Amino acid sequence: MENEPVWYVAYGSNLFRERFRCYLSGGRPKGGARHYPGCRDPRPARAVAPVTLPGGIYFAMESPTWGGGMAFYDPDLPGRAAARAYLLSRPQFCDVVSQEMWRDTGVDVDLTEAVRAGRQRLGPGRYETVLRVGERDGRPMLTFTAPAPHGPADLNAPAAAYLGMLGNGLREAHGWTAARAASYLCGRPGAAGTWRPEKVTALISGPGRPGG
Repeated sequence: MENEPVWYVAYGSNLFRERFRCYLSGGRPKGGARHYPGCRDPRPARAVAPVTLPGGIYFAMESPTWGGGMAFYDPDLPGRAAARAYLLSRPQFCDVVSQEMWRDTGVDVDLTEAVRAGRQRLGPGRYETVLRVGERDGRPMLTFTAPAPHGPADLNAPAAAYLGMLGNGLREAHGWTAARAASYLCGRPGAAGTWRPEKVTALISGPGRPGG
């Protein structure tokens, strides 16, 4: 079981395949301030699928890559969260987690607790809690998020470049229109009341991308 692949479930900027490529093969995403070292195995995911999860996302804290709030998943929020599942090898998933935790890649993490119990805390940091959010084709579906639910003081509106990346990821993964993606993002805690759908629609359907 240790060498069998797992589904990495992305609900933030990694919804956008080109942005996720930086985690696999290295690079700096457009609009981001950070260069990613990539995985030991830089090959693309073995399979990709649109999925939704029970719960929702919210924007909180301050992103060192984008500025503004970052997306986190909370299974106890109402509704469903739009996501995208990538089938990765265990070492690839471990390297993706390490990059999110700002740790060195190349270290295999024992994911037994996450797979069996549904939750595993790898550390106190922002994306250091791994959750099992389901199963697909007999493989566990894993994501990572903050160790505790958000509080009002933690919420923070996301930056324009980050929202645009998420919006284009939703369009690419789920086939949504720019307007639908904008409405979804503007309704999330942290963005609600700060970003208006028409502004986010413009970020998503900018130059080189069709409107809708």
